[in-house]
Amino acid sequence: MATPTNLPTSFTAGDILTAANMNLLRGGFRVLQVVSAGTSVAATNNTNTLADTGLTATITPQFNTSKILVLVSQSFGKTSGNSSNAVVSTIVRGATNIFTSQGAALFTGTTLDVVGSATAAFVLDSPATTSPTTYKTQFANFTNAAGVSAQTNGAGATIVLLEISA
Repeated sequence: MATPTNLPTSFTAGDILTAANMNLLRGGFRVLQVVSAGTSVAATNNTNTLADTGLTATITPQFNTSKILVLVSQSFGKTSGNSSNAVVSTIVRGATNIFTSQGAALFTGTTLDVVGSATAAFVLDSPATTSPTTYKTQFANFTNAAGVSAQTNGAGATIVLLEISA
């Protein structure tokens, strides 16, 4: 559950409003900044060990209490190497996994090649820092049976980071 913005209970005539008080008066949960990045460079992975997709963005939060809303749209593909071949994808902040796709995307139970939008993720993160913070996506083969790919056939992928005041 979100923490509500705590507004001052009252002001006295002649009080000097600090920047912090002004920000509180403006209200919480407003967008402070937006960072976006994209790629269409294909990446492949033939293992069940997570590898970078090449989709990454860095944001420097203004406050350590800010939330970062991470929006990702990315396509993946699986090759015809094995019928149990599928894609697992994650969103990572630094070295911390903050999201893992549920189940094995693009699983068909057949040896058909498949390309699809396996990740359309929306994650609200609390990095608790004012240092530059990098978010990226990673992927792997669910079964280590054959190759999987990101940005298959040059399909574009996008990551958007929104700093939200808390």
